[in-house]
Amino acid sequence: MSQLNEILKRAHERAHQLGLAYAGQLTPEEAFYLAGHLDSAVIVDVRSSAEWQFVGTVPDSVGIELKTWPGMQANPHFDAQLSHQVDKEAVVMFLCRTGVRSDEAARRAADLGFSAAYNILEGFEGGHDAERHRGQLEGWKARGLPWLQP
Repeated sequence: MSQLNEILKRAHERAHQLGLAYAGQLTPEEAFYLAGHLDSAVIVDVRSSAEWQFVGTVPDSVGIELKTWPGMQANPHFDAQLSHQVDKEAVVMFLCRTGVRSDEAARRAADLGFSAAYNILEGFEGGHDAERHRGQLEGWKARGLPWLQP
């Protein structure tokens, strides 16, 4: 149990240092550990359905688009879908491509009353490498964590 507490403490400290309104920021490895060791933990993938289909997904994650493809327009049903599909008392860990949309989703979740909303840093693919490719330097995939290609 101490490893769980240490992870949550570090995540909270990261968010506190930045003055964020949500519970914390997790590394991909920390999020993976929590998902496997904490019954109330859920990963919510806020990327677009095109990204899930063509780039891959995290097993057992909940997919709720924050923005839809094409055009990356805001999903007007995001708040309702999140509230319907995820318990407000759960440890909710948001994942996107690089950590930007997931930050926005964690902020929205906190505003909706989710008591333990977390952003997964680096996202599924992370930033670009020297050749402008993603998924090589950082992120869920580059860290060798489980993912599926539909």
